[in-house]
Amino acid sequence: MPEVICLGELLIDFCSSDADVSLGEARTFTRSPGGAPANVAVAVRRLGRSAGFLGAVGDDPFGDFLASVLAGEGVETTGLVRQAGMRTPLAFVARRSDGICDFCFYHNAGLVGLTADDIDETYLTGASALHFGSISRIDPVARAATDKARRIATDNGLIISYDPNYRPRLWGDENEARRRIREGFEQATVTKISQDEWAFILGEEDFSDGARQLLDSGVELVVRSEGADGASFATTSAAGHVAAVNVDSVEFTGAGDAFDASLLVDLLWFRADGVSPSELDESQLRWIIRRANAVGALTTRCAGAIPALPTRDQVDAFLDDEQR
Repeated sequence: MPEVICLGELLIDFCSSDADVSLGEARTFTRSPGGAPANVAVAVRRLGRSAGFLGAVGDDPFGDFLASVLAGEGVETTGLVRQAGMRTPLAFVARRSDGICDFCFYHNAGLVGLTADDIDETYLTGASALHFGSISRIDPVARAATDKARRIATDNGLIISYDPNYRPRLWGDENEARRRIREGFEQATVTKISQDEWAFILGEEDFSDGARQLLDSGVELVVRSEGADGASFATTSAAGHVAAVNVDSVEFTGAGDAFDASLLVDLLWFRADGVSPSELDESQLRWIIRRANAVGALTTRCAGAIPALPTRDQVDAFLDDEQR
């Protein structure tokens, strides 16, 4: 059984070949498999842990392509549903040199397509961690499936990882979006939020004040990814900031997902020694965040999310070179 199960969207990103132009102005696009939870699953595998995916794609050629990508990466796909009548979701992405991307999505049955009936309790109880994002909280049917998986994970003591993101074009109302996104923190063990979305989700610019909200609600580890500025972290007993690592970046798609995967892999490593996220000391947290920064940065060195994800050997070699 896979150690880490990732639940959510699996789609194809069509990334603009030209940087710093609008989607309407882009002339050509490069096809790349993606979807944040799927990116995390592949990154977990490349970093040395087993991973499974819970999601849905259409019974069409694009769905065939994505299923083959996951299987080829060693991701367990028992939970990948092929929905008749569902068109595999597509995302068109306009690249910008500042790392902010503009997305436009095409789909006919929601981006996730899962129902509560698709959630197999036995599949989840054999895992050590569940990861999901906020896209699966948009559609009521997918939200029910996500909440069922989260309840099973909570009841069985899994680490629950939540990475919320806000895509305005996918939500009808920003207040509803904020409410549904914030619901995702319930029972979460660890959350990573990007700096771009921090204030929208938490209503607070300051890291310490926003982190306190989440820690008081029961989250054990709060991380804010800050791009070129690194990342901040907090538990109830430790907090700090870790500087970014420098690489020559080409594209930023998937960097945050790679960061999530690194967090999970290393948190499971400590958990095997009986140390929960809330019990980590500052030096352990700095080690974890530094590695996550490196994994995220290495993902930006070439275009596309899944094709760019580094292996554990690549990460170790990079960090060793940095220390010399």
